[in-house]
Amino acid sequence: MTIRAKLVTAVTVAIAGLALTAGAGIWGMNRLSERFDGVQDASDARALALQLKFGVTDFNGWQTAYGYDNGKSRPIFLSSVAAFRPTLDRARSRMPKSQEQQLLNEMSRAFRDFMRIDDQAWAALQAGRTEVVKRLFLGPEIVNFQRMARAAQQLAMLEDDVATREEKEFKDARTDALRYLIGASVIAGLLVAILIATALDLARSAERALEPPPAS
Repeated sequence: MTIRAKLVTAVTVAIAGLALTAGAGIWGMNRLSERFDGVQDASDARALALQLKFGVTDFNGWQTAYGYDNGKSRPIFLSSVAAFRPTLDRARSRMPKSQEQQLLNEMSRAFRDFMRIDDQAWAALQAGRTEVVKRLFLGPEIVNFQRMARAAQQLAMLEDDVATREEKEFKDARTDALRYLIGASVIAGLLVAILIATALDLARSAERALEPPPAS
């Protein structure tokens, strides 16, 4: 092989090693970025589901309170309901999966029934019919609350499972990226070693070519 051919081969091998390392790094970063986005989205959905679960429990508790304190706690109840509504709307837009939408639909139906009964209970309380209020709160309203709470709990469990799975996939992707990068670096190192060996060989060849011929 000529010196030119050796030099071209060595340079090509070195460039291939660098390209391999860079390619492995870029691939790993892209995969990690995708997996991180999945973890972030799943974590946000899990937090949103927990907010819904808390909201349902919160306004139900304040409803019970105003039923027993002659309406004094109703402003707090209404404030809790007002905070729950946009959370539910946000969940609808950010949780597009079929199972998520089914649970959110069930929660929405139960919430509408809950507020319809609440209107009746509030009207009865204002009219001094406290026995009607207790009957509504201890009867159909408990059923509506249980429907909401059950849907919220199932949604929270679903989102927690998804978030846990996404976190595991991110860790696996990070491990794979590191393994591939190390492998590519080792190969690149070998190719660079080949380049160095070729350069040394070329240097020795050049030195021999410059040596004066032996005296006759």
